[in-house]
Amino acid sequence: MARPSSLSGFPEWLPPGRAVEQHVLDTLRHTFELHGFAGIETRAVEPLSELLRKGETSKEVYVLRRLQEAEDADRDDRQLGLHFDLTVPLARYVLEHAGQLTFPFKRYQIQKVWRGERPQDGRFREFTQADIDVVGAETLPFHFEVELPLVMAEALAALPIPPVRISVNNRKVAQGFYEAIGLADVDGALRVIDKLDKIGEQGVADELQTGAGATAEQAAQALELAAIRGNDATVADRVLALGARSPLLEEGLQELVSLVEAAEERVPGVMVADLRIARGLDYYTGSVYETTLVGHENLGSICSGGRYDSLASDGRRSFPGVGLSIGVTRLLARVLAENLATVSRSVPTAVLVAVTDEDRRRESDTVAARLRARGIPVDVAPSAAKFGKQIRYADRRGIPFVWFPESGEVKDIRSGDQLPADPDTWEPPEADRWPQVDVNRQAAG
Repeated sequence: MARPSSLSGFPEWLPPGRAVEQHVLDTLRHTFELHGFAGIETRAVEPLSELLRKGETSKEVYVLRRLQEAEDADRDDRQLGLHFDLTVPLARYVLEHAGQLTFPFKRYQIQKVWRGERPQDGRFREFTQADIDVVGAETLPFHFEVELPLVMAEALAALPIPPVRISVNNRKVAQGFYEAIGLADVDGALRVIDKLDKIGEQGVADELQTGAGATAEQAAQALELAAIRGNDATVADRVLALGARSPLLEEGLQELVSLVEAAEERVPGVMVADLRIARGLDYYTGSVYETTLVGHENLGSICSGGRYDSLASDGRRSFPGVGLSIGVTRLLARVLAENLATVSRSVPTAVLVAVTDEDRRRESDTVAARLRARGIPVDVAPSAAKFGKQIRYADRRGIPFVWFPESGEVKDIRSGDQLPADPDTWEPPEADRWPQVDVNRQAAG
């Protein structure tokens, strides 16, 4: 058999990396549930016609031809594809189960998704996303636009990663401003502003004029707006000082200031109003969010989202929503590549039960079973080697304790302490019961 090779864009982690990933997923799940979000899982497959509604091309979707009849294989309305995000499945899920859901519906979803794009740093063809959304029926109060980024800030702060910065804006601010200065193609202008970090101010100014119909003066005004940052009410003062006025602009500024002031009170220094954040997709209608790792801004956004008033509609009711999505694999790849997090051991095992000889292995198995019955992760030595070799076996895996059934003693192989112990009462220190994942402060800077 030929030596297997890795597939670009389909990451696999070694056990320590998987331990970090599992810790991240468990932490996210715990935090979301603390805030009342219910977990769901949707099918991996959706109709291709639905997947393409957000503007992606068929080249980016993994199409599944095996699941449909041959005569339907080339018809977009009959083709099936793997979902490339969790928003399209959520919209379908809400419509399909609306009669059984209670609104506002608060859900979290942690699943793999697939996207057929060129793999590069932080971009994969198969990756895990973690989403939280609140969906309303007909209406959705603004306070959820404040709640969601605060929940996400709490979740991210609990992860073994460097600090994050959440940049926020409000589409009403940009739309109200552009309309007030007479810029007709608002959506086009937003898509261009979204490229500011990639093509720079001059590139944006040129493209606003050639692609969004702006005059040189309007392009300059749009760039002045995009340059404003802050975390208090002075943001609104600086926007209004540019001279544009409209009811929509003032409504957006009021919402934006409410958000950043609430964040500054709850999570000081984490959230900032940044008026260059546009989220060029045209379905956003209110607050928009982008999150970066401090010191790793070149990775781009690790968590983004916003308010959308038309998540789904059944023709009678509309379902507005607000949501945020973490690119878990994107984040984890940087954490592992730069050793930003450490795990205390590569296996879950806290205790290795030694085997005196193979004829007495059952005694070791019995001790292990009694420890496991009390929630202590245990393994039994694979062979009845000399005790020194069994201890080295545990040490290589980071297992902190070795249990000797014959003498009824347990040894902390780090300190060398060896004491009598009863498998029905002995407890390891809480920090040793399960592997601990921590930020590598030195690597994280």
